[in-house]
Amino acid sequence: MSQEEIVKQLSSKELARAVFYSQLFFFFTGIFLWFLFVRDWEATKAMFQFRLTDIFYYGVLMALLLVVVEIIVSKWVPKKHFDDGGINEKLFKGQSVPAIFFIALVVAISEEFLFRGVLQTTFGYLFASGLFVIVHTRYLRKPVLLLMIIVTSFLIGYLFELTNNLLVTMTFHFLVDFLLGLYVKFSK
Repeated sequence: MSQEEIVKQLSSKELARAVFYSQLFFFFTGIFLWFLFVRDWEATKAMFQFRLTDIFYYGVLMALLLVVVEIIVSKWVPKKHFDDGGINEKLFKGQSVPAIFFIALVVAISEEFLFRGVLQTTFGYLFASGLFVIVHTRYLRKPVLLLMIIVTSFLIGYLFELTNNLLVTMTFHFLVDFLLGLYVKFSK
């Protein structure tokens, strides 16, 4: 059964539940790998610095820039090149704004803790960013979506290299997912 067929069979709530389960898996995998490879509480705490200027410039402004670029590209490129098997549309169209907020927040926290906080600090920028792309398999067969996820992944990884701050990458990831989720919800 194809991904598209599976998505068609799921309700919006069931799909959201599946997203939460996948994020729980990522989060607990991150905790397990943290205990296995990192185990440095002070270094981990240092990745959660509330530096408002970094969060604003690298998290907020860069996310807004990426979202604007993605929306412009989506207007110029035929819709079929942005079709991810209907997942984003089914996930976000049927959700309330607070639910989209919560989904984006959970995804940002769990994925950034795993990919940047554990994998990037342990195995490096290229490994973590490349694995992030691979995990987003629904984009791999669509060249435009693949390019977007590669740019997003390596940009997030670079922002972490630049700031060593998970609050920056979590803010960036959250805003991109939340704003694009709203865009999907309210677009016709």
